[in-house]
Amino acid sequence: MATTADFKNGLVLKIDNQLWQILEFQHVKPGKGPAFVRTKIKNVLSGKIVDKTFNAGVKVETATVDRRDMTYLYNDGTDYVFMDTTDYEQFSIPPATVGDGARFLLENMTVQVSLNEGVPLFIELPVTVEMVVTHTDPGLQGDRSTGGTKPATMESGAEINVPLFINTGDKLKVDSRDGSYLGRVNS
Repeated sequence: MATTADFKNGLVLKIDNQLWQILEFQHVKPGKGPAFVRTKIKNVLSGKIVDKTFNAGVKVETATVDRRDMTYLYNDGTDYVFMDTTDYEQFSIPPATVGDGARFLLENMTVQVSLNEGVPLFIELPVTVEMVVTHTDPGLQGDRSTGGTKPATMESGAEINVPLFINTGDKLKVDSRDGSYLGRVNS
């Protein structure tokens, strides 16, 4: 059990026998009336996001979430297979649980998998990932000042927008949360 004073981003609550992760929260003390906590929570299994308000000091049941470092091994055609780096146990995780982060998964990449009672809830990729551009059209010579972008296909199959000076074979740093280009990696 936790009170509203214990709320923090990433905390997983058990509400009506469902698991909800706190995305954002704000303690509000209005001029009149009691204080309350306004939250934005996400259903861990369905991905649905809702706004919920809790009265200040209310006790809420929390779920035990075990965060483990795991290595991505391969995609077996339907599921993504991860291996726990401490005991070498393998987990097959469905694409719905992996989510949008699958676009940036590379073999042997270490990610953080959150488990509840042995069931994978969600995965967290590193904020930045380094990937090689497998295909992009050549940029136009002299078109550097406009700050334009062009699509590039990464080694994981993800397509992102990159500056015009990027070429096929360049190694880039990419933000795994939104797929934005962060810079070139000097090799």
